[in-house]
Amino acid sequence: MEEKFKIVSKFSPCGDQPQAIEELVEGLNDGLRTQVLLGVTGSGKTFTMANIIERVQRPALVIAHNKTLAAQLCNEFREFFPHNRVEFFVSYYDYFQPEAYIPRSDTYIEKDLAINDEIDKLRHSATASLCERRDTIVVASVSCIYGLGAPKEYYSQAVSLREGETYDRDELIDKLIAIQYRRSDDFVRSTFRVKGDVVDVYPASNTDIAIRIEFFGDEIERISQIDALTAKPLSELKHVMIFPASHYVVGGDKEEILKTILKDKAERVKYFEEHNKLIEAQRIDERVNYDVEMIREIGYCSGIENYSRYFDGRAIGQPPYTLMDFFDKDFVCFIDESHMTIPQIRAMYNGDKSRKTNLVDYGFRLPAAYDNRPLTFEEFDKKITQLICVSATPAEYELSQADKVTEQLIRPTGLVDPPIEIRPTKNQIDDLISEINTSVATGGRVLVTTLTKKMAESLTEYLREAGIKVKYMHSDIDTLERIEIVKGLRLGEFDTLVGINLLREGLDIPEVKLVAILDADKEGFLRSETSLVQTVGRAARNSESRVILYADTVTGSMQRAIDETNRRRKKQTEYNELNHITPKTVVKPITNTLNITKAKTSKKMSVADIKSEIERLSHKMRQAADILDFEAAIKLREEISSLKRQLRH
Repeated sequence: MEEKFKIVSKFSPCGDQPQAIEELVEGLNDGLRTQVLLGVTGSGKTFTMANIIERVQRPALVIAHNKTLAAQLCNEFREFFPHNRVEFFVSYYDYFQPEAYIPRSDTYIEKDLAINDEIDKLRHSATASLCERRDTIVVASVSCIYGLGAPKEYYSQAVSLREGETYDRDELIDKLIAIQYRRSDDFVRSTFRVKGDVVDVYPASNTDIAIRIEFFGDEIERISQIDALTAKPLSELKHVMIFPASHYVVGGDKEEILKTILKDKAERVKYFEEHNKLIEAQRIDERVNYDVEMIREIGYCSGIENYSRYFDGRAIGQPPYTLMDFFDKDFVCFIDESHMTIPQIRAMYNGDKSRKTNLVDYGFRLPAAYDNRPLTFEEFDKKITQLICVSATPAEYELSQADKVTEQLIRPTGLVDPPIEIRPTKNQIDDLISEINTSVATGGRVLVTTLTKKMAESLTEYLREAGIKVKYMHSDIDTLERIEIVKGLRLGEFDTLVGINLLREGLDIPEVKLVAILDADKEGFLRSETSLVQTVGRAARNSESRVILYADTVTGSMQRAIDETNRRRKKQTEYNELNHITPKTVVKPITNTLNITKAKTSKKMSVADIKSEIERLSHKMRQAADILDFEAAIKLREEISSLKRQLRH
């Protein structure tokens, strides 16, 4: 029976959410290609997206511009859809050094990486769900535009087993090896073990549950789910699908594919020899011969993705298969924070190509390596049939492409955008100190943005000398320490936070009553209309909040940001008056799931301590993933990566 998307929530759409949902659903049903949801911070954009998915009953891809934001979205969608599949798909590297060659110094850099096993499992879970059920939402980072292997080969290589079916045990073993499962008594993910007529398989997409297949002669007598650690039976199954352990599987006639690779290698060797590049000719000859032998014997080689075009049956220059190819054709794509995410998607292709040019020109890779790449933006755009861009500040590109722009300006809490005041730069620091003291006296916190790192450091020191409890947040601070700083600000350990760019998603602090923007009239990226509106939005969680722009002139960006904020305030205020709503400050609990990791992060730890801490945090990361707390899992993974870097140094 086909499952249906069903939201489970004690809340129902309110404010202008019902209108936004109705308009966007109507646009999807009418076949509109691109729509924009212009939703202010705190207006419940994720809930709106969830309601749209429930209404149209179609698979959905939600793309975020970083892993932490993707984790937050995935957790929220999991809460809304507990009975449906909500999957998480981000880059699975803890550490990644791409293969490269620097001709100037004749330096070859071999690919070095550390794959996060938990994230790899979640990626496999995502592609398996897309095959099994239509009621699937995948929340992904921009890594979803990278080559993933052909879905047709991936699904066709899956092993389908049914109770009572005639099936030879040895044939099953051969098939498992062919789809890159390893036979091992060390029973971990992507392995299998054999004991007489019993075969236990630990699927690539599972955490603690393995599959036991029991044979009676050449017949499958029983299929059951077992606890992977204790082998305790959990439930019996009539049918099971075991998907490949890698998204890069070799299907079709392997020998014919290898002959084509060797033929292209011979042509490349001839090319180098004709141009008197004998070292390059020898290099590519040895590399490809070795890779072909590895693929022939074990079905895999290091860097097999560089041969993906041959296995996928793609023509030269044809776009690679990506996560989007695993979806049904009618899926809906949401791009969250589109003003940030779309530029990232645009930038991926050129960086990848420039690195591979040297590898191909100097004989380290065949030209087919060019076709293992991220999509160009144009290719990405063609793969999307219907798109909804979601942002508080959509960029010109989204607005120009949109067939419909829908606004969502009303917050369920009744909060309105903060009032904006412009003050001259003369004596701005003295004025700022006075305003900070006023806000702090009423229990508020303050955010101050500057233009340069040097100015931020000097201002922090000056404010500290003036008796203000202040901290400075800069780009060198990692995610974990950033969380601690934000927590300290909320708890009142200090009152003022100074930074250069404080508009990063996730910096939502209800206690903030003042946002001060210094040098607001200096046009540029940090003082553009988009940046100003985003920064003003940091003050949209408190009913008493306000914004001060220190400037001697009013730039075009300032005026547009002020006009847009005032327009939103007017609409929000009118709605509140009409519905007798009193704005309420957001009440948000102050929590930090990572307190337990803080004590051992000192750089003075011994090698043994670091290894022990990595093991402990890895266990906690797996526990967090098991309970679907992906945000905590990613933060733990970053802490593990930091400790591994200490270990290497």
